[in-house]
Amino acid sequence: MSRAFRFRVFVQEDVPMLVLSRKKNESIVINDDITIVVVEIRGDKVRLGVEAPKEVPVHRREVFDAIRRNEAAAGDKKASDGSTQGQTDGDATSSSTGS
Repeated sequence: MSRAFRFRVFVQEDVPMLVLSRKKNESIVINDDITIVVVEIRGDKVRLGVEAPKEVPVHRREVFDAIRRNEAAAGDKKASDGSTQGQTDGDATSSSTGS
C-alpha cells in the first residue's frame, strides 16, 4: 500500500529544514534507529518522546548549546595553560543525562 506524504522544506539560517505534520501518538523515524513520537500536545507545548540507541546523544537545544560553550571554554583554558591531563571527549556530555 502506497501512502502519499505532504511536507514542506523551509530554509532557516541558510539551512533547509524538512517540516512534517504529526498528531498525538504519531511518529517520525530517522535513519532506521531513531524514532520521535508526539506524546502530548498542550496549548503551545508539544511533548516528544525519543527512542534512540544509547550511544546517540539526545539533548534539548539549550542544553546542547551549553555543552558546546563548556567544551569551547575548556579548550580555550587548556590552550592557554598548556594542560591536557584528565580530559576525555566524553567529559562534557557525561553529566547531561537529564536533558
